[in-house]
Amino acid sequence: MLLLLLACTAKGPVDDTAPADTAPAGPDPFADALIAFTPGDNAGYGQERMPDVVLGSPEAPGGGAGSLDVVSLGREGEIVLAFTDIGLVDGPGPDLLVFENPFPGFYETGEVAVSEDGETWSAWPCAADDPDGGYPGCAGVGVVYANSENGVDATDPEAAGGDAFDLAELGLTRARFVRVRDSGQNSYDGTSGGFDLDALAVINGEALE
Repeated sequence: MLLLLLACTAKGPVDDTAPADTAPAGPDPFADALIAFTPGDNAGYGQERMPDVVLGSPEAPGGGAGSLDVVSLGREGEIVLAFTDIGLVDGPGPDLLVFENPFPGFYETGEVAVSEDGETWSAWPCAADDPDGGYPGCAGVGVVYANSENGVDATDPEAAGGDAFDLAELGLTRARFVRVRDSGQNSYDGTSGGFDLDALAVINGEALE
């Protein structure tokens, strides 16, 4: 369901010429490069599989269960990923999907922010202290159904699950970088504390040069 508009465009400053950990080449709607990772306390799970564990498609196991193909951010940890072949653009409805590994009754929330240049960030307000309202504005709430093998379209928010975000709510028309930050109001036991990132996907996108 990726709406691709075939037009050309182009924690701390991001140098586009600097080497980054990247997924295999080839245009797809998923995050392509790990730019920065600052784990918080009680992080550790999934770090040995970085960066691949957060690049590419989500890997939900099915049946509404939480994926183990994730990296744990830890308390107030954060991660920055980039899209290098298809950037986010404001289109009809939501533009970005963020996949965590929640299951009914257990949620670990995170704040999502986006940037076009890697320097200036805009974040969706995350009400991590509002469980009765369903944690509005936060990632880590929507159960994930898509994986790389089950044929579910990971760019269709109604089928794929995850948490959808609309650039229009921030007054933005495009973005290339996504930052996810643990809310600091989650469970922090062992080495799998906090928000667990599985993947990112573009819903409305534009080809980048």
